[in-house]
Amino acid sequence: SEEQRKKESLRKITHTLAMKNEEISNFICTLKQSLDNLEANSNRVQEDLESECSSLHAVLDEMKENMLTRIKQERASRTYELQSQLSACSKALESSEELLEMANQTLCSSETDGFTQVTASHAAAVTMAPAFRLSLKAKASDNMSHLMVDFSQEKEMLQGLKFLPVPATPEIQVSECQVCDNTVTVVWSLPEPDSKIDHYIIEHRRTNHEGPPRIREDYPWMVVEGIREMEHTLTGLRFDTRYLTFRVRACNKAVAGEFSEPVTLETHAFTFKLDAASAHQNLKVEDLSVEWDSSGGKIQDIRKDKNRTNSPMHSPARFVTLMSPKRAPTARPGRDRFTAESYTVLADTMIDAGQQYWEVRFDKESKAFAVGVALRSLGRFDQLGKSSASWCIHLNNWLQQSLTMYDSGCCECWQYSRCRLARFPVSAHPFSTTAARALI
Repeated sequence: SEEQRKKESLRKITHTLAMKNEEISNFICTLKQSLDNLEANSNRVQEDLESECSSLHAVLDEMKENMLTRIKQERASRTYELQSQLSACSKALESSEELLEMANQTLCSSETDGFTQVTASHAAAVTMAPAFRLSLKAKASDNMSHLMVDFSQEKEMLQGLKFLPVPATPEIQVSECQVCDNTVTVVWSLPEPDSKIDHYIIEHRRTNHEGPPRIREDYPWMVVEGIREMEHTLTGLRFDTRYLTFRVRACNKAVAGEFSEPVTLETHAFTFKLDAASAHQNLKVEDLSVEWDSSGGKIQDIRKDKNRTNSPMHSPARFVTLMSPKRAPTARPGRDRFTAESYTVLADTMIDAGQQYWEVRFDKESKAFAVGVALRSLGRFDQLGKSSASWCIHLNNWLQQSLTMYDSGCCECWQYSRCRLARFPVSAHPFSTTAARALI
């Protein structure tokens, strides 16, 4: 009816207005928070300015004291030299005046008795007068111009003081970045050189979404600080998501710049699951785990994977240049589950091309297990690695941990041994222990 239509229209308008009011309220809270932040940040930078100026004044005062001390020392040293020379000259002059007076008295005397002897004595005294041994050149100069100062350049520098600029935003050079074996090298550049930059900060986050970061992501940003160069290699990562997103920003002594545009790099990672329908009855299988079940014969629930897609589009394989692995159907056509002594379960992914590796985490209490590759012709009674259609590495953890490589000639990927059965302890393997476990 018309009345209901008007009520519905009023309800929509009211709802829109309520939403708008909520947005305005949130914006008001944001503005208030910005005002508080502005006050706090203004006080902080003002305190920093006063602190820097105080430090500068302290440096100038220290330099002034040092230079004043140098002037006073120079003046004292020269004063001592000149005063010593002045005292010596005054004494020599006084002595010379006494000798002159005595000589004049002798010359003016009319007595003849002993005149020759007195004259000779006075002549010897005059000859030895201190005045004849004095240097009439000042030992110290009164010129102090070498201690004059000219701070014109320093004044220009001080007048050129200004607020430290915010560093420019770096740009990640995607073509130079490298992604390989749980290691990523990120390379970036700046629009122009900046000598004020102290270090860089990288943030990275795992994601299964291509393109820019979403508002809500499953994984948090991980931070790496203190990077001094415009490239950095991250090691020890886990390639268990399809992509890694990176962003970089530059920092000087005071402030950090804006983050670069996020760059998403493909990791070629692929986490497959286990096909419970293929498992031996003594194996208890879940999506990503398998354990021994001595009771056996239990019906395992395989319906939980009913809605899983078999499309390769949802299976980003770990590969180098060729095609991706393809998910195999849940049920193995024309073949029952493994039985007898073949305690085996297949993965739900068929590998038909590319280069792959597997990472397996196992319980330390586990006594033994094997991981490997099999051809489609592997029979339900065949043991992994002990038939012409399979290859595997077996971990024995009973007494001393050791690895056994079973190679029946079906694979060409083993690089270190082509023997039919090769046993070696983990510590003696050509790989390191960590690498060997990563290969499993």
